[in-house]
Amino acid sequence: MVDEAKKRAGGWIVYLVALLIVIIWGCTFVQTKLLINAGLRPDEIFFIRFLLAYLLMLPFAGRRIFLGSARDEFLALLLGLSGGSLYFVTENYALAYGYCYNVSLIVCLTPLITAFLVGLFYRDERMNRKGVWGSLVALVGMALVVFNGNFILKLSPLGDILAFAACLCWASYSLIIKRLQQRYSNMLVTRKVFGYGLLTILPMLAVKGLTWDRIFVADAVVWGNLLALGCVASMLCFWGWNWCLKRIGTVRATNFIYLNPVLTMLTSAVVLGERITWVAVAGAALILLGLVYIDKNRNKK
Repeated sequence: MVDEAKKRAGGWIVYLVALLIVIIWGCTFVQTKLLINAGLRPDEIFFIRFLLAYLLMLPFAGRRIFLGSARDEFLALLLGLSGGSLYFVTENYALAYGYCYNVSLIVCLTPLITAFLVGLFYRDERMNRKGVWGSLVALVGMALVVFNGNFILKLSPLGDILAFAACLCWASYSLIIKRLQQRYSNMLVTRKVFGYGLLTILPMLAVKGLTWDRIFVADAVVWGNLLALGCVASMLCFWGWNWCLKRIGTVRATNFIYLNPVLTMLTSAVVLGERITWVAVAGAALILLGLVYIDKNRNKK
């Protein structure tokens, strides 16, 4: 009985950590927007936040430089691309070239696509039929929250394609990391993500340049947001998220992304004073219902 109670308590801790990480990542959209308004480009913001995270991770991740095989090192490179440079570039530029409604709605597909990809390769993570129905209910709820009563959907081919590419990137990251976590420590894998994320963003920086002079003379607000993105949203949250993926499974952890629109809605209402309609409230209820239905049926399985 004591062991079972400890196991349940440990499980709830993982859920709380995953929820906290999703909340923090939801706030990064506002922080990134503030930095862009201050004159920084998305690729510069990404480089600085990952550089800070990599330097902070070094004392804790050991001195090992390379992984055990060239294949594993290549997988680490793919992690840096899919969960790092390529994901952030596609998502940020999707917002620049497309409509926010479209991008938000397409990114909401991430848990469903992740469940599909992981299910193809890992039988123990395969979602059953009831889980699929629960995901669809949550997806409908996300659409209602995103539109918040304003059902305006305009096509923006470039922005929509970039948003879907970002969605595939994060789903691929969730799939690839399972293989490396079976053989290496969470700290080492997370450090590799930051390292290869930095290396793969260098070609873009080589073309566009890095405006160090503007960064160094930035005010306290800019540096405060950069430090928060690097130390908290990158180092702590990536390490914590990878830990959650290992503890409760890729599909179950990724389902927390369904809560992003709800958290964004509440933050916008409190900070920006935006109106919450009954449609958004109904959408939030559907999201919670879908998540409960998914988790309940996975527990039965």
